[in-house]
Amino acid sequence: MPYTKPQLRTVNVDRYILPLREGGSMPGLVEADDGFKYVVKFHGAGQGPKVLISELIGGELARALGFKVPEIVFVTLDKSFGRIEQDEEIQDQLKASAGLNIGLSYLSGSITFDPNVTVVSPEIASRIVWLDCLITNPDRTARNPNMLTWYKELWLIDHGAALYFHYNWNKPPAQLALKPFERVKDHLLLPQATMIDEADLYCRNKITAEFIHDLISLIPDEWLVADNPFDSTREHRKAYEEYLLARLQNSMNFVNEAKHARETNI
Repeated sequence: MPYTKPQLRTVNVDRYILPLREGGSMPGLVEADDGFKYVVKFHGAGQGPKVLISELIGGELARALGFKVPEIVFVTLDKSFGRIEQDEEIQDQLKASAGLNIGLSYLSGSITFDPNVTVVSPEIASRIVWLDCLITNPDRTARNPNMLTWYKELWLIDHGAALYFHYNWNKPPAQLALKPFERVKDHLLLPQATMIDEADLYCRNKITAEFIHDLISLIPDEWLVADNPFDSTREHRKAYEEYLLARLQNSMNFVNEAKHARETNI
């Protein structure tokens, strides 16, 4: 199959519907100018644009591995929305988020994944565990599964907490990438993940250096300017790319950690 370069559409907010207060960064449900609804994360929220970067990278890596992920779009918010909102907290967030944000298609009628109702095969469970180890995603637990069931299919959502290393670039990216993912021990699907070695082979063959380069190239400059520890946005992008490439090349570090966690917890 020929290579397909990752691309994102850009939509404009027509109507802010309501805040989703269960999210740590208080995303909002909006209607866009294409007539569809999106769950939007705002760059002006407390955790800043790094959450949006994690959402973009984590979601599109999941899609590249064949998982169902709601369409991710860039969402442009006009500064006028901050003036008409009555709630002061939301008003401040909208004012601070004028410009480019990120949204996921709203899956109306979806329900939170319940492992007692939906059976996930060892093959799929192992690939999801592998993905979350790659991107250091702590939010796939019994308390916070960040998976939905929609029309009897499993969907992965909300990767904003992943890649938490980028809040502190205290070492070269290739060194940061060598760390195992100890929080895999809390992964909801770890008990079913009996094929992690097979998942490692499958996933490493799916994610190429070309794909990583093209994916990182999608990150808007304006998200990289805020709290930039590098001399330029170009170097900032390069650091993300180096991190992901090194993590892929040294995947046995987190594969072995996952296998050990599973053996220990059984």
